[in-house]
Amino acid sequence: MSKAVVLLSGGLDSATMMAIARHKGFEPCALTFHYGQRHAVEIEAARRIVQAMDVAEHLEVEFDLRAMGGSALTSSIDVPKDRSAEQMQKGIPVTYVPARNTIFLSFALGYAESLKAHHIFVGVNALDYTGYPDCRPEYIRAFETMARLATRSAVETDEPLTLHTPLIDLTKSQIIKRGLELNVDYSLTSSCYDPGGSGQACGHCDACSLRLEGFSQNGIKDPVDYQN
Repeated sequence: MSKAVVLLSGGLDSATMMAIARHKGFEPCALTFHYGQRHAVEIEAARRIVQAMDVAEHLEVEFDLRAMGGSALTSSIDVPKDRSAEQMQKGIPVTYVPARNTIFLSFALGYAESLKAHHIFVGVNALDYTGYPDCRPEYIRAFETMARLATRSAVETDEPLTLHTPLIDLTKSQIIKRGLELNVDYSLTSSCYDPGGSGQACGHCDACSLRLEGFSQNGIKDPVDYQN
């Protein structure tokens, strides 16, 4: 099997993407970041997913984006709660972390090159996260073009790097449906932007709202614990 670097946050989307990568015949090498996020419980979730899916390689990288701030996920800015679908579609939300996906993909690119891997899976979604500039298809294409110019492996081999975005055009409901087909255990995941001290999801942030709606549309209960 060809190795592929899979960005694994510990959330619903990345767990589904991990299952998709394995289903496509890749040997996944998970990459998780501890970047000072307020929802650091997702790192434990990533470890649970790796163990459950029997992933052989899991690299955890730590750096602190709180030094830059500018986001509700890395500073004291309040996480928005109880927003309507219409509100979520307007503008760039305060949960956007400046240049986060560019930073993440840069690490993934270096990791892939060290593994002699030519595939990276990233769980960006252009439907649920339309306000995030680094989740758009044109951004992914641009980064892929840059990667094919900037790495030794891409220059010296006949196999250029490919960025896989299997979730980019799917709704949350469709993502969950696909994951259930691949036997993803969603009780292991954590999506909440503002979890409680015991790791329970708040049930009111954008991530929780989208997740709950996705499970509801599939006619099943979300298996994770919520504060209320």
